[in-house]
Amino acid sequence: MILRACHYATGELVDVECAADRIIAVGPPGSVAPDREAGWVAPALFDLQINGCHGIGFNSPTLTIEGVRRVVQVCRAHGIVEFLPTLVTNSFDAIAHGFATLTRARDKDPDLARAVPGFHLEGPYISAEDGPRGAHPKAHVRPPDWNEFQRWQDAAAGRIRLVTLAPEHDQALPFIEKLTAAKVVVAIGHTAATSSRIRDAISAGARLSTHLGNGSHAELPRHDNYLSEQLAADELWASLICDGHHLPPALIKIMLRMKTPSRVILTCDAGSLAGLPQGRYADWGGEFEVLSDGRIVVPGTPYLAGSGSFTDQCVAHLLKLGLATLPDAVDMASARPRELLGLPRRGLKVGDPADLILFEWGESKKFQLASHP
Repeated sequence: MILRACHYATGELVDVECAADRIIAVGPPGSVAPDREAGWVAPALFDLQINGCHGIGFNSPTLTIEGVRRVVQVCRAHGIVEFLPTLVTNSFDAIAHGFATLTRARDKDPDLARAVPGFHLEGPYISAEDGPRGAHPKAHVRPPDWNEFQRWQDAAAGRIRLVTLAPEHDQALPFIEKLTAAKVVVAIGHTAATSSRIRDAISAGARLSTHLGNGSHAELPRHDNYLSEQLAADELWASLICDGHHLPPALIKIMLRMKTPSRVILTCDAGSLAGLPQGRYADWGGEFEVLSDGRIVVPGTPYLAGSGSFTDQCVAHLLKLGLATLPDAVDMASARPRELLGLPRRGLKVGDPADLILFEWGESKKFQLASHP
């Protein structure tokens, strides 16, 4: 297959020839007619935080292998070829079931194994305070427990690659050290920690701020607070939900300037209700509402409960705001998360996997996915 489009990083029109799921040639347009043409071509997207979609949640006690397959299919339609299924605060059994089901799905289907290189545990070791806890159920919030985590890691066959926690818990710092020693990436999130505790967590091995600016109090001290401390920490990368609802443009601009695109990861944080029509739904042990503008909220509150968007829509929103170049926006949603996890970078070079996206993007600054080859 020959794809003809502008290279997302150089802007040059190229032919990308693929065979046996690999790129075998990249160069100027040749005399052979291409099989597919589009405005632009880039590596496919990678998201660190997908909780589910279309009514399927990885936390669900009824999660099935077919449900995992369906989420993978929907994500691919949005250019997300790889992602970390994310399990959030819940009972031990519910989380264990999710990891065990994901593991069986990977073991039985090589296609799913390629799409899901690891898992993300977000909670239950987070703040119990309103605001930082977000929509996570308070009844299941608890301090870090290494034995409990190891049992989940066993259910996951060792594939939990990322853990988000609040470092203010008494046992959080040694827990972070153990995770780091086990080569699990540690993220700070849903926290009400003091600035000094944030610094202690970094010293213990924390490397990422999960959806920075969200999962926090509505009001903070103007100077000394956990948001400023994480922004100022060069050691921390940051994932941002740039869906048009979670962060205002000015704050995105500040975060990008402070972290730089080399330490920012775009995530959609798609929830199990992503892609569903407007209405109220029972999920995750509670009730949530999908609004007409796509937001998912706890009914009657301003609290967002995950996202109704997908990663390609986050790239589109960031480009529409004019806050990043096209190469940076794409890399923050593809190369950066792979780099954080220590996975091989994928680009548009001979020998790279033929996991690519074709899209349109022009003077209108409207990024629109054409298709996944």
